[in-house]
Amino acid sequence: MPTSGPPLRIAVYAFDGVTMFHLSVPQIVFDEVSRQGLGSWETVLFSDRAGSVRTAEGYRIGGVRGPSAAEDADVVVVPSWFEDGRTAGATLRRALTRAHGRGATVAGLCLGAVAVADAGLLSGRGAVTHWQSMDMLAGRHPDVALDATVLYVDHGDVLTSAGTASAIDACLHLVRRRLGAAAANRVARHLVVAPHREGGQAQYIERPVPARASDDPVSRVVTWALEHLGETLTVERLAAMAHMSRRTFIRTFRASTGATPAAWVRSRRLDEARRLLESTDLPIDQVADACGFGSAVTLRQSFAAAFGTSPSEYRRRFDARTVA
Repeated sequence: MPTSGPPLRIAVYAFDGVTMFHLSVPQIVFDEVSRQGLGSWETVLFSDRAGSVRTAEGYRIGGVRGPSAAEDADVVVVPSWFEDGRTAGATLRRALTRAHGRGATVAGLCLGAVAVADAGLLSGRGAVTHWQSMDMLAGRHPDVALDATVLYVDHGDVLTSAGTASAIDACLHLVRRRLGAAAANRVARHLVVAPHREGGQAQYIERPVPARASDDPVSRVVTWALEHLGETLTVERLAAMAHMSRRTFIRTFRASTGATPAAWVRSRRLDEARRLLESTDLPIDQVADACGFGSAVTLRQSFAAAFGTSPSEYRRRFDARTVA
């Protein structure tokens, strides 16, 4: 079958400790384009130096090229990053900035967004990464507008994606952007994955409770609030629990959690709503009441705004009782 798109060269960054899944996702998706005769797309692996890398699973992968492999790539992908969040080295930062400077698309998938941010390519722009590394990335690059409510963010020249499986969505999005929906659907069908999960759909995360010292007033308020989500939790009430003025509490709370008290309470209520939807058969109005939303309408509106889906649809998809 003749190809329908122009040749495309994709360079994927490999490093010691990368997982096989993260490393394989861009290769699986992009190589499927060529296998299906949709375009002459080629993926190559590169690292800071030519040779081999050892994956997190203990496999040794040879034939990895040096950084020069990124010099003529149309797309440069950082498929993941070190779990310790270390700063990207000068060699990789230089490869990314040079590729971007000559017009290549740079993609940071999952934790790969960390390296892309370190290269300065996300300054003043929106981005997403795995939810567990949001705070770390925000602390290192406060000029990056992180959004935990999306699967991927595409600026055309720079793309970032959320947690692990979202890398598939982001890669399919690139196929769709360059070759059209029909090509992306065909690739997805052969990979037996959903052809299009919108970038605006939220990544699903566990209930985050940051660890803090027990004598920290914010920690005490957080612990108490999590046990009283069904009650009225105004800023004034929370400030009183912390024995602070309203203004001081808001400032201290935001410095400690990265969010305003109101936004934090809303997120925790949504977390609790998801837990109840997954693990109980409570009617939606009772879930809303138990989580402090007051009404099913308010819960549905908040749920749709945060996750791009309805409580009923979420329950259908993630009902843990069915799995059990």
